[in-house]
Amino acid sequence: MGKIQISWCWELSWSRRAAEEGEAAAAVECSGHGRTFLDGLDVDGIPECECNSCFAGSDCSQISSDCVADVDSGDALFLEPFWMKNAASSAMLVSGWHRMSYVFKNESLISSVLENQIRKLHNTVGNAVTQGRFIVFGAGSIQLLNAAVHALSQENSSVSAKVVASVPFYQLYQLQTDLFGTVDFKFQGDTSLWKNSSDGSLNFIEIVTAPNNPDGQMNKAVLQGSHVKAIHDHVYYWPHFTAIPAPADGDIMLFSLSKFTGHAGTRFGWAVIKDEAVYQRMSTYVELNTLGISRDAQLRAFKLLKVVMERSGKEIFEYGHSTMRNRWEKLSSALSVSERFSLQDIPPQYCNFFQTVRAASPAYGWLKCERKEDKECYRVLKKAGIIGRDGTLFGVGSSYVRLSLIKTQDDFDMLLHKIKKLVAKEDDMQARSTM
Repeated sequence: MGKIQISWCWELSWSRRAAEEGEAAAAVECSGHGRTFLDGLDVDGIPECECNSCFAGSDCSQISSDCVADVDSGDALFLEPFWMKNAASSAMLVSGWHRMSYVFKNESLISSVLENQIRKLHNTVGNAVTQGRFIVFGAGSIQLLNAAVHALSQENSSVSAKVVASVPFYQLYQLQTDLFGTVDFKFQGDTSLWKNSSDGSLNFIEIVTAPNNPDGQMNKAVLQGSHVKAIHDHVYYWPHFTAIPAPADGDIMLFSLSKFTGHAGTRFGWAVIKDEAVYQRMSTYVELNTLGISRDAQLRAFKLLKVVMERSGKEIFEYGHSTMRNRWEKLSSALSVSERFSLQDIPPQYCNFFQTVRAASPAYGWLKCERKEDKECYRVLKKAGIIGRDGTLFGVGSSYVRLSLIKTQDDFDMLLHKIKKLVAKEDDMQARSTM
């Protein structure tokens, strides 16, 4: 049988209109403080600018004088300039009949070329062992987290599993476990509460987050024993946010696009799994829950990973680390003269990916109000025009607040402005008290 030959030289036909629409939307500059989108609102056929926080007007050129620094969310929009720079290579144009079936040709729900690309990615970055492991796709890491909890709770279904995480922990661990909780598992709070338990009949599922959200620490499993199973959340284990000293080698490891490429809206994540029985149960969970992951999401993930791997990840990780390190250094410097506020300490560490010792570049500032009178730290910052995320939502006291450093440059600039103003006010109060 002869080989099929495809010529790559042709005139655009049905795709021309779609390409022109995409370029037209992307060409609107919005004064550098916003974006237009194909699925956004339009005025007389012209896409309308969606402005960044603190900016308004038809072209986002008007700045609000009383704007607050909204640094609550974990949208990794700091990577937007990278993708704009790589507009041509990351663009997609999909036919109306693309992958209409529930399954791929091999009856699978996952793209084999995307799975291969993910394995190649981890091997290049050196942040996870994938050889001899199984991979499951999910709608972000959140769906996979509950799939993993479900799968592990079935290993001894006669005893309800206690789901735990070390404080401070990401609030969604508790919210989702409570929402989907059954007689098979229940969220039981801080891991340390069970560290000295001698009851061998108890089953535990420990969620281990490294780097941790919110404080960026490289958490390790606390509980040990045959009655303990661990889920390792490595969503932030990329060279943007931390040194990569060695590949992670957990039984279940979770990753997603949201913090790796910044494409949270694509809702795509994956789990790397050692045990085949756990893999099968997680696969069944995702299949019954959503009949797999959107073919469009898988195609976009494949396209994005191809761009990342063009220079073995160097371009995106150098950009990401440089941006985050710069933001961390500026925030740390602004708060270094304060006796009222402090940040977490993250020492430099050798990174195998960059082949050098690298400075801290966490996704979040974990700010603490040091004074007793400032015990409601969230309120203190809100009064100063800074909206962070209350520490109580992470299972700790109200003296802590999480500040997101991964949003747009406009968001970070406003945060830094408000922090400097707050620290300067502290200096003025000290000066008056000595008069």
